[in-house]
Amino acid sequence: MTYYLTKGYLASLGGLDSSGAGSSGFALWGVLAFFFGAPLGILGNLAQVPGTGGLFFRLLVPLVAFYETSMRLETESRGPSQVVLGTWTTVRFTAVAVAVALVGHTVWGWWRSRRIRSAGVGVG
Repeated sequence: MTYYLTKGYLASLGGLDSSGAGSSGFALWGVLAFFFGAPLGILGNLAQVPGTGGLFFRLLVPLVAFYETSMRLETESRGPSQVVLGTWTTVRFTAVAVAVALVGHTVWGWWRSRRIRSAGVGVG
């Protein structure tokens, strides 16, 4: 919403193209924030669940980024510039790297806690 307010303000000063600076963008994002704020907040809260319970929710952002950029590459493949292709490839690579890191971190934590519990059982 701040983007549209800033864009509208700069357009009123004559320093920016005013297309899309009207209240329609502001209203659209306000309505979307109202309806999706709570559900996305719940997903974010569920992502904080430690271990495998929250892994799916932690993987949502990299999976959506990978999917969305893949769809963009398919749509824009009719001659994208090297900058666009490099940007989308970088985003996809980063999304996969983050997903692998999240899974690795979760598996490592699970394995470590299991090892500590099994070591503690034999002591008593």
